[in-house]
Amino acid sequence: MAKFIFTTGGVVSSLGKGIASASIGTLLKARGLKIAMQKCDPYINVDPGTMSPFQHGEVYVTDDGAETDLDLGHYERYTGTTTNSDSNVTTGQVYHSVISKERRGDYLGATVQVIPHITDEIKSCIYRLAERDPVDVVIVEIGGTVGDIESQPFLEAIRQVPNDVGRENVLYLHLALMPYLKASEELKTKTVQHSMRAMRDIGIQPDMLLCRSEVDFDEPVIQKISLFCNVRPEDVFKSLDVDEILKVPLALGEQGMDTRICAKLGLETGPCDLTKWKAMIRGIESMKDAVRIGVVGKYLDLNDAYKSIFESLRHGGFGNNVHVELLKIDSEKVTTSNVKNRLADVDGILIPGGFGNRGVEGKILAAHYARTNKIPYFGICLGMQCALIEYARNVCGLKKANSTEFDSGTEHPVVDLLATQRSISNLGGTMRLGKYVCRLTKGTRAQIAYGENLITERHRHRYEVNNKYREQLAEAGLILAGLTDDGALVEIIEAPDHPWYLGCQFHPEFKSRPTDPHPLFRDFIAAAKTYQHQRLGEEKKTAGKAPKTGGRKKS
Repeated sequence: MAKFIFTTGGVVSSLGKGIASASIGTLLKARGLKIAMQKCDPYINVDPGTMSPFQHGEVYVTDDGAETDLDLGHYERYTGTTTNSDSNVTTGQVYHSVISKERRGDYLGATVQVIPHITDEIKSCIYRLAERDPVDVVIVEIGGTVGDIESQPFLEAIRQVPNDVGRENVLYLHLALMPYLKASEELKTKTVQHSMRAMRDIGIQPDMLLCRSEVDFDEPVIQKISLFCNVRPEDVFKSLDVDEILKVPLALGEQGMDTRICAKLGLETGPCDLTKWKAMIRGIESMKDAVRIGVVGKYLDLNDAYKSIFESLRHGGFGNNVHVELLKIDSEKVTTSNVKNRLADVDGILIPGGFGNRGVEGKILAAHYARTNKIPYFGICLGMQCALIEYARNVCGLKKANSTEFDSGTEHPVVDLLATQRSISNLGGTMRLGKYVCRLTKGTRAQIAYGENLITERHRHRYEVNNKYREQLAEAGLILAGLTDDGALVEIIEAPDHPWYLGCQFHPEFKSRPTDPHPLFRDFIAAAKTYQHQRLGEEKKTAGKAPKTGGRKKS
């Protein structure tokens, strides 16, 4: 039988439950255990697919085509496990399922209520993940904070789990804020005490406590927390600020959290082997140089909107022993008169995915600047489409080329709606989603990066390269570097006579890992590093100075 770890939070949101859960998963997997991870989100949306990035951040897509919470990205990046459609549960999904059963008559005329019907449905979602691919431990993060009205059914459901599987197979971990008052120079534990009391009020006594604090605290504080919160001192752990978020698994491991979890759940494992993770951290700390990547988008004030993109760029830096500095450029403010100034000091340009025509002409200008100035360019999903539109306009001579997403009456619809999308009216979960096979053209940048001819990548889009223009684009030199296995759709394009200019219709950021950077991000950063050395060398030659090695130093 699988063991269950439930991670809850208190006081305020955004304390880092996702990172804490992912870090615990990292530690347990490093002990040789097989794990599965799940996020329970209390919002009524069925999934985040139709939610604004301003509201929710990025939508993370799984292999099997589920649009999910961005915390699943943390889970996959930290643990190396693959999540699926059962890994994200929402209130919307739960109620939709229960109401559908009621309409079919599955409840045999019973009055459908929150308890037991809603809570039973939540538990079935948790158990289904454990049974889908049998594992040793299921780690379930409950979104929101204790006391939130919308979270109550989930908390009640996990309260009931020990009745089904046995208390010895369940561990409750609670994460709560412990603020430091600078004026009085005091660390306050009262918030933690109240948060734990709220948990007990709903019938859950947490087994372990993780205290989120910006300052360290000593044994007397731990003893106080232990006394007032009814948690043994050895089960009180610190979640302190770190200078590198990837150090969190090491910080928790140094405190022996994984040892205590295994002891409390009766898990027999080998020692925790974090050799590869520690080597990665040493590599990060040894980096001295940096490359600057200009990210041209429209949600750049929100790190979560492009979370996987930013993390994957960092991973590409890890693979090239350089830090990656991000220059975030609002595409709405890029014009023909200022594009050179805005992009003059970057070593690479990336345009991420997105929807809608706001700021798209600025992205097309950025793609043109990168192509004509031989700057490494990486276009993802919409970023590929922008590169294609630019090429059609300025190389093929189709001056009014566009996507029908932005101009339904365009004279040259080089990007058009997928045929399978034409009859769809509902927006939720209806795009081309999930894992598809792509066949690479031998000798292209993409094929060299992957080192193989057949790959699988995750998709999330409605529009595609219009096949009516494929021959014309190819005759003008555009390289069709990757197609679907049946040759029906263009998946990757590359510009000729360019050191590194690539666009892909899929989202490679969903498969990049800190200890295993995605090949395209790795090679993009490598190209940016080479371009930087050449650019700085030319600048210093022009100035009459001998070029120095090493590139830009970390700021």
